[in-house]
Order: sequence, then structure tokens, then C-alpha cells
Amino acid sequence: MEPTVNIRTARWGSYIVAFLITALIFATALYASNYFNSRRAAEIKATQDNISVDILSTETQFELLAEHSCADIEENSVLSSEIQPLASRLSYLELQPNVDPSELIRLKRYYSLLEIKDYLLMQQVASKCHLKPVFILYFYSNKGDCPDCENQGYALTGLAQKYPGLRIYSFDYNLDLSALQTLIDINNVKSDLPALVIKNKVYYGLHTIGDVETILPELAKMATTTAATSTRNR
Repeated sequence: MEPTVNIRTARWGSYIVAFLITALIFATALYASNYFNSRRAAEIKATQDNISVDILSTETQFELLAEHSCADIEENSVLSSEIQPLASRLSYLELQPNVDPSELIRLKRYYSLLEIKDYLLMQQVASKCHLKPVFILYFYSNKGDCPDCENQGYALTGLAQKYPGLRIYSFDYNLDLSALQTLIDINNVKSDLPALVIKNKVYYGLHTIGDVETILPELAKMATTTAATSTRNR
């Protein structure tokens, strides 16, 4: 009988040790998960705060630039260079799982308003200073109902890198914002996305860099001007 009791005792001891090891591993994994989630949440919060500060700064620049003379405004300046980093940060936030959806929507609303204000300001500057900036309004959807929107975004990013003077304004078609809805109505943009508004005409579906270059032959001149400016600055 005694050997049997020892065997049973040994088995129970093994079970207890295995249980303790499993519990320790689980606790360690849980702690690590909570730690990294906390760090990620802190990073997201910091990014949100930075975007809020950038938005306030950019809004202040609008007031300053509206009073500038033509001599102080170059065709490739104003606010587009300031708005683009905001777009990248918002795109990053949209991919994070722990972002407060209401906070993200609030930031997107602010960002969309900045884009519309920049668009209107540049139209005023173009008229006042006899400039010829090239605009593209891009409407997309994040609801999973636009399979070509991601590729369209990549194509437009490539265009912006190739033609720094090109002004591309991106809008979430489904964003609840009255000013954005007015912009959609004015341009008569339907929900068949992606959609590009170029020279007051709406183009639906995916358009490659070559497609847009065909629609906008002015880009060739813009590239030549940019190259000449770069050469002079060397």
C-alpha cells in the first residue's frame, strides 16, 4: 500500500507544480499584455494631443496668411505642407485598435475643416496673385465598401511626391460634417467611390498616376518648374 500512496502523492505534486507553472506563465503573459497595451494607449494619446496642437497652430496660420501680400506667398507654400503631416498621423491613428472612435472622429472633422479652409484660401490667393495651382479633391470611404480606395490613396501619394506643387485634399465621404456635405453637394459627388474632382469634373473609380497626368497636362509644366527651382537653389 505504501508505494501506491507515494505514487499518488508524487502525481498530485506534479499536478500542483504544473498548475503553478501554468499560472505563472499566464500571469506573466497577462502582465506583459497589459504593460504593452498601456504603452500603446499612451503613445496613441500623445499622438492625439500632438494632432490637436498642430490643428490649433494651423488654424492660427490661416488667419495670418489671409492677410499676406502676394510678394510673401509662393505657389508651393501656404498650408499644404503643414496639413500633410496631419494626414499621415490620422492615417496612423485609424489603424490602431485602442483609439477612442469618438476622439478619432473629432480629429478627422477638424482636419477636414482645415483642408476645406486651405482649399478656399488657395482659391482666393490664386485669384488675387494670378497663380495657377492645381487642385484634386479626393473622396473615399473607410466602411469597407470601397475596394479601390486604398490603391487610389497610394496613387495620389505618389502624385504628391512627384509633383510637390499639386494640392490634393482627401475627405471621408461618410464623415458627419456639414461643411463637407456642402462641398460634396456643390461638386455633385455621388457615393460611387473613390471619386476625384479635377477642374470641376468628377471622375469615379480607380485612376492611376498616368491617368491623372493625362487629365492634368499642366503637371508636366509643374514638374519642369519644380526642377528648375531645385537647380537654382543648389
